[in-house]
Amino acid sequence: MLKTTSLPIQGQEATRNFVIALAGNPNVGKSTVFNRLTGLKQHTGNWPGKTVTRAEGIFSHRNRHYTLVDLPGTYSLHASSTDEQVARNFICFSRPDLTLVVCDATCLERNLNLVLQILEITDQVVLCVNLMDEADRKGIRVDIDMLAHQLGIPVVGTAARSGMGLSRLKDVLDDMVAGKIVTTPRQVVYDPELETSINEIAKRLTPYLPDWINSRWVALRLLEREYSVLDHITDNKNKNYSESILKEEMALCLQ
Repeated sequence: MLKTTSLPIQGQEATRNFVIALAGNPNVGKSTVFNRLTGLKQHTGNWPGKTVTRAEGIFSHRNRHYTLVDLPGTYSLHASSTDEQVARNFICFSRPDLTLVVCDATCLERNLNLVLQILEITDQVVLCVNLMDEADRKGIRVDIDMLAHQLGIPVVGTAARSGMGLSRLKDVLDDMVAGKIVTTPRQVVYDPELETSINEIAKRLTPYLPDWINSRWVALRLLEREYSVLDHITDNKNKNYSESILKEEMALCLQ
């Protein structure tokens, strides 16, 4: 269930630039949302060391300034492709202020897989259910309020091509960074045996991870033998992280 508060952003927080990661499956209208929010204030390049295009745009709302980073369209964050690696690494390791996920209202069930994966990484998520006009033409009804209740995050319905819902979307994004919305994201619960392994590994890893990295998410990746995630975890001032220690801890948990 979502909770709202009246906590304002004070001092430098009120004037700094907030970074929003824009994620979603291919062909959900993500680029249209990006273009509508940022207008002509965009630039493109490549992600460092990759041939994948990186698009960024800026916009302002309620006297706050935002950089919107358009991530490659992906169906998952399992890092089996370059696009998935880029999207996953930015959401997890670049520490955006929040992640805006765009879904297609006409095939919502397929899109929610990515949403749940992102919620395993961060609780600072807003869901944009786009193409609501197409859903309406097909006789599909999406209960936005129920979806928000079930996921524990803000959900906004839009039809980006016409601009419908985008003003509301900007209000919600602003409320999120202002601390007026507290999320309680839905987490996938696995079978008891797997949950025991996840919890044991996460507990062992926590002392070696920066505070801002979700140890449960790292435990899940390691259980899938996705060791590449370790390449992107760096020390912080009070942590004694090393890849060898993490692998040793994981091996002990799996015995």
